[in-house]
Amino acid sequence: MSDQANVQLVRQAYEHFKTGNIPALLGLLSEDVEWQLPDIANVPFAGKHHGREQAGQFFAAVNREQEALQFEPRRLVAEGDTVVAIGHYAWRVRSTGRQFECDWAHVFTVRGGRIVAFQEFTDTALAAAAYRKP
Repeated sequence: MSDQANVQLVRQAYEHFKTGNIPALLGLLSEDVEWQLPDIANVPFAGKHHGREQAGQFFAAVNREQEALQFEPRRLVAEGDTVVAIGHYAWRVRSTGRQFECDWAHVFTVRGGRIVAFQEFTDTALAAAAYRKP
């Protein structure tokens, strides 16, 4: 696929996420997708997730644990099979009522018209603090 086609695929994934159409988002992933967040203390869905089923469990956990206050991919850059998204989000942690917001970077790998890997880079200290029980 071209760089532009890969960017369009990632844009489509973000749109599905923002509208809550997780089944459609999962349909854009390969069966053996590698979905990875940093290991973050207190965050139950952090770390590595293997395969489309675990990616689905990840999205269910995000929805269960957090409320999105803002989610904005601001820039997407592609080269070959890699798409990097730079953005900003704000979340409210349901169990603590605390909020956190920060900039982030997402790195996608696209092959054969499917997302085969995802890795997030974010401020882990802010997320861990928001999840910390009083």
